[in-house]
Amino acid sequence: MKRTRRTHSAEFKARVALEALKGIKTVNQIAQEEGVLLVQVSTWKKELHGKLPTLFESGAKQRHDDEKAERNRARLERKVGQLTIEKEFLEKSAYSSGSI
Repeated sequence: MKRTRRTHSAEFKARVALEALKGIKTVNQIAQEEGVLLVQVSTWKKELHGKLPTLFESGAKQRHDDEKAERNRARLERKVGQLTIEKEFLEKSAYSSGSI
């Protein structure tokens, strides 16, 4: 009989990962108690550990990153607009010259 894939909530993953990160129980014990694979608990633990430093980043850095992303998005939108206009111009030129 084939088992269906289970999905876990973000809260569940965070709780399990935090428990593993504390180190009170082994990852193997936690996996057995929670009914998940050992590899999954280890993955969640590594993911939590990797994201902890960003949790305490200042709001100024986050705003700077958001502003940078917004400027980049605006630049790309302008480029798309420019290329669209150029494409339409070339299509009209080719059509009027009889190339199409």
